Amino acid sequence: MFFAEFCVVILAMVLGARWGGVFFGMAGGIGLMVLIVAFGLAPASPPINVMLIMMAVVLAASTLQSSGGMAFLVRVAEKLLRKRPQAITFVAPLIAWVFTFMAGTGNVLYSLLPVIAEVSREAGIRPERPISISVIASQHAVPASPISAATAAMVALLSVHGVTVLTILAIVVPATIIGILCGAVSVWKRGKELKDDPEYQKLLAEGAFANATKAKALGSEGGATKQAKASVAIFIAAALIVVLVGTFPELRPMVTNAAGKVSRVSMNHMIQLVMLITGGIIVMTCAAKPAEVIKTPVFRAGMMGVVTVFGLAWMSDTWIANNLPLIKSSVAAAVQGTPWLFAIALFCVGALTHSQGATVAALMPLGLALGIDPLLLVAMYPAVCGYFLIPSTGVLLAGVAFDETGTTKIGRAVINHSYLRPGLVATICATAAGIAIRTLFF
Repeated sequence: MFFAEFCVVILAMVLGARWGGVFFGMAGGIGLMVLIVAFGLAPASPPINVMLIMMAVVLAASTLQSSGGMAFLVRVAEKLLRKRPQAITFVAPLIAWVFTFMAGTGNVLYSLLPVIAEVSREAGIRPERPISISVIASQHAVPASPISAATAAMVALLSVHGVTVLTILAIVVPATIIGILCGAVSVWKRGKELKDDPEYQKLLAEGAFANATKAKALGSEGGATKQAKASVAIFIAAALIVVLVGTFPELRPMVTNAAGKVSRVSMNHMIQLVMLITGGIIVMTCAAKPAEVIKTPVFRAGMMGVVTVFGLAWMSDTWIANNLPLIKSSVAAAVQGTPWLFAIALFCVGALTHSQGATVAALMPLGLALGIDPLLLVAMYPAVCGYFLIPSTGVLLAGVAFDETGTTKIGRAVINHSYLRPGLVATICATAAGIAIRTLFF
């Protein structure tokens, strides 16, 4: 029955991948009902804390975008890219990582892709190189960001085990930077130079770029207002507060409940409150309109992630809770002896769900149930960045669309695409670096 139930969980994920989007959450609900009706499993509690933290973080990030803060960040990135065009294969992914790290979402990359494509073409560098690794770098910045929904989910799960936000950052930030630099090296000389590429030379001869105007970062207009800059400052301050209250519990207020028990406000509640307050301050001081907040791309993508976590995590938690004794007795020893097997599971589920947050919520509880050291789970956290494997998400397709030279491609076999090599190299190296950092310093 154990493996039959496991097949239901996997089939639900595959079914979710078939239609994508919010259907992942619906597919999780379908799988959960099958587990209840066909196998008699008692449903676990929905992952309320994780969902509420994700919602609060998404709301704050959406308010930042509504106020023009993300547009301001994009303008700064555009200037940096044009300053070092010959080094764009290394500069672009670092900028993509930094801006996603600051914003907590990879949506900021949509605005940068046309500039990356143009600057590399003007410098005579094959655009496939910086575009492919920049997309991967943006994905890897999500687990490194203290305010991303995925990291919020990690904090919600691991804070009871003494793992702080600062601990997660201390391992994942250097690990992911090492990973994306390795990925950049892997594509540094990939493919023919533009001057030797017959396809590009044919386009050039046909005058395809004769009337090309200087590309601007999409949505960057008006992004240098005082309100936009102030919103960025407020958002960064909020991220620092989250790190501080997570690292130093004594900074969290003491409260007394109805039974007279005195305790500190939990980290879950602190993250939710800080993010809600951050959004509120930006609305009151930075001209962000509440009606526009819910229309932003960040809000739409973030709420889709919440729905995905709702269904998939609830289903997987139910399966884990009802099979915990068997999991511990038959699987724990094998996984503890070869922990990289769990990293492969994180990668595969990330590739199916297209969401780091959903992968964390679905699999990290299993890792804890298997007895894997929480710090080792943090070290393997970069492995959740597997959704480049199937190039069907918006940012991967956008990279192909913005590269007018045609060097960034998705092959006929689908899986043979421009993102595969840098994605595998970056993810493997980041996970290995994370495990090494954990072993050496923790």
